[in-house]
Amino acid sequence: MAARVHVVFYSTYGHVYRMAEAVAEGARLVPGVEAALFQVAELMPADVLKKSGAARARAAFAHVPVAQTANLADADAIIFGTPTRFGNMAAQMRNFLDQTGGLWAQGKLIGKVGSVFASTGSQHGGQETTITSFHTTLLHHGMIVVGVPYSEAGLTVMNEVSGGTPYGATTLAAADGSRQPSENELKIARFQGRHVAEIAKRLKGER
Repeated sequence: MAARVHVVFYSTYGHVYRMAEAVAEGARLVPGVEAALFQVAELMPADVLKKSGAARARAAFAHVPVAQTANLADADAIIFGTPTRFGNMAAQMRNFLDQTGGLWAQGKLIGKVGSVFASTGSQHGGQETTITSFHTTLLHHGMIVVGVPYSEAGLTVMNEVSGGTPYGATTLAAADGSRQPSENELKIARFQGRHVAEIAKRLKGER
């Protein structure tokens, strides 16, 4: 059976969605791996989304199915993507995770691979704290937390502004959301997807 990788993300303006696509692309490079994207349900009222311009941006990924907590147990690896909100995950993602208590009580995610990527408005906007604080929830579920090792050379790029951490891929959206993920950031995201998929496939084979 193929190893299943679920990329579960929340995106307001599309930056995390673009990263999620790259993560899934990387996972699909591994033979014997299936990768699927799921988006976390929106909590903001429609009028607020419209006023902020997010409604138009979100139309680009309206086709992505909404994640259901019960489906997490079907995956061998789950790679979560979230924007940063004051150095923490977005409320939409937190709300989704807070509904996984039943999975926790049954130990349904124990031994599965977990990983995180993120988007921030600036280089120092909390990209690392968002990911590392997210890891706490994954560890409570008994998941095997995987980041991005320095074998991905994109982490050491210094001749351009770029996201990317050993904890997980990141992109820098700029305060007004005008900056899109760079090729280096997307490369790191693809690496993360492939790296997680390789580990998940190996673990599934050993089971």
